Amino acid sequence: MRQFTFFLFTLFVLGFNIEISNSQQINYLSDWMLGGFERPAKANPIIIPDKNSTFFCPMNNSLVKWEESDVFNPAAVVKDNKICILYRAEDNSAQGIGKRTSRIALAESKDGIKIKKFSSPVLFPDDNNKIYEWSGGCEDPRVAVTEEGLYVMFYTSWDRHVARLCVATSKDLIKWDKFGPIFKNAANGKYLNSWSKAASILTEIKNNRLVISKVNNQYFMYWGEYKTHAAVSDNLTDWTPLEDDNGKLLVLANTRKGFFDSDLVECGPPAVKTKDGIVLLYNGKNKTNNDRDFRFNPGTYSAGQMLFDLNNPCKLLQRSDVPFFRPMEDFEKSGQYTDGTVFIEGLVYFKNKWFLYYGCADSKVGVAVYNPKKKGVGDIIPQSTL
Repeated sequence: MRQFTFFLFTLFVLGFNIEISNSQQINYLSDWMLGGFERPAKANPIIIPDKNSTFFCPMNNSLVKWEESDVFNPAAVVKDNKICILYRAEDNSAQGIGKRTSRIALAESKDGIKIKKFSSPVLFPDDNNKIYEWSGGCEDPRVAVTEEGLYVMFYTSWDRHVARLCVATSKDLIKWDKFGPIFKNAANGKYLNSWSKAASILTEIKNNRLVISKVNNQYFMYWGEYKTHAAVSDNLTDWTPLEDDNGKLLVLANTRKGFFDSDLVECGPPAVKTKDGIVLLYNGKNKTNNDRDFRFNPGTYSAGQMLFDLNNPCKLLQRSDVPFFRPMEDFEKSGQYTDGTVFIEGLVYFKNKWFLYYGCADSKVGVAVYNPKKKGVGDIIPQSTL
């Protein structure tokens, strides 16, 4: 009887493994990677659009429903023992990607999951910096804090012609001082009118807080969407892009044919110093032609990780070949990007856990949590669709 039971058990195990191998692949994460991140049960999406929220816009001198259409691409930071989320909100002034006006709003949470939203946006186009922000608005924030408590937000200004990385600082996350494009003073204005997005400033954990860090006595950031670049600063507001020997932007990482990031490698949340090196979480987009990764839908946005050298942050050491986080839920595959999108921009260390905040198909906001005491796996990877 015992032998027969063991035989049935063996068949069950073999059958289970065959079923898994025929349809999907367990995504074991490398030791240096952060994860695995798990979506809290029945919690997402944590922020959705609100057609009843109104705000007096100083640019068009009228009340607007500023988060009527979509909310997405959130930054996050810890303040007063709460997680504060700064998210992009779009009105309904037009139809189509990049054609509405975006503003940045604030929400807070005591546990990182249950959210309380503020009634009005905290960063939006107005008289200061309006030449770069109107009428497209303020998009896709990334936020970090200094040891002294100064909050630094990098965001994209969109005048409907050129996307520019801009910076603002705050002591309370509500009132922000804008400093304009971060590259305006670099190389005699060489990069002022160049397309720039997605700034991931370097951070580290000190005294159980994730704070802005330095390398070689300078602040350091990764930035870019189609290629990964770098920049340095002495004051957090004026940044100098690093160049190669030919005077062109230094390229640290590029898109890869046949991989999930074949079309885009956009920097995500603030990069983090770890014992293994600097970990950069980034957003990869899959191409729609034969250069794509056939395991994923064409046009899918998923998330990967890169590892850079601690002493030479421009030296790429390792990189994930599959996404650690990808669209899985229905709300991540519907909205403005029906091919599926998880777009990561917010990462905080809170109560000994990592909270990752992301945009869901450019329409809602979600969260995933990683407990370092329970090292896990990434989102399951399907086999090729060929």
